[in-house]
Amino acid sequence: MSAAEFVEIADRVWVARQEWFDVNVTLVGGARGLMVVDTHASARAARDVVEQVRRLGAGDVVEVVNTHEHFDHCLGNGTVRTAYGEVPVRAHETAAANMAAAVERVKELYRASDDPADLEHAAEVIETEPVVPETVFSSAVVVDLGDRLVELVHPGRAHTAGDLVVRVPDADVVLAGDLVEESAAREATPGFGDDCFPLEWPLSLDTVLGLTTTSTAVVPGHGAVVNRDFLEQQRNDIGVVAETIRDLAGRGVPLSEALDAAEWPFPRQHLADAVRRGYEQLPRSQKRLPLI
Repeated sequence: MSAAEFVEIADRVWVARQEWFDVNVTLVGGARGLMVVDTHASARAARDVVEQVRRLGAGDVVEVVNTHEHFDHCLGNGTVRTAYGEVPVRAHETAAANMAAAVERVKELYRASDDPADLEHAAEVIETEPVVPETVFSSAVVVDLGDRLVELVHPGRAHTAGDLVVRVPDADVVLAGDLVEESAAREATPGFGDDCFPLEWPLSLDTVLGLTTTSTAVVPGHGAVVNRDFLEQQRNDIGVVAETIRDLAGRGVPLSEALDAAEWPFPRQHLADAVRRGYEQLPRSQKRLPLI
């Protein structure tokens, strides 16, 4: 497995789009050193990333940030620390609290899978021990990189309960994590997983939109760098998902029939968890019997 090349998308902000999961690893440079945002999906994968950082020659890593607790964004934490010492590892407090359990659930899935695509990477995921962030925050925090301030913001629950976005104000860059999805591997469908919050996601993206300008470069968790227009369109499409779930439940459409009972802005095969989670999270007053 080889790491992607880091490409400078703005002043001292580099993105490496990795082949595995089409996940983005981002570097933010300052006088004090580099902040690495997300560390890839295993110790082995992160070793390739570390080598790529060294070849870039922009400095040493002094900060690590995980945008959320999913393994493809955090299992390289220990490898980065092995390479650069006991650097702070930062995340939202909920992501940190959930990380160990989230990683273990994924390891169990890899252990049980006979999918050839999973078997290719199963051993390296199972063998990697998570390093849980110990430097956490609840709402927002500013990290000083020497000549540059970087903002970490929890916009609300969306892809997970502990999402954060990273804003680099002087470069007009926002690292959106998995609140935004561009990757063709999922047909540009956001990651509606079994721990998502589809009804709250649109409002969380409204907060992210408030951190952008018309010229902001937005780095999604997976896929190509996008702009504010893409972010706004995806927010609106996720809003349609949320309102469709509310409408179906309000009309008493059973969960078992809901996915096939409406038109959706994303492919149905990616929305089963979104619909289920939305039905679970609706208050009783917005549901109409029979709902089974």
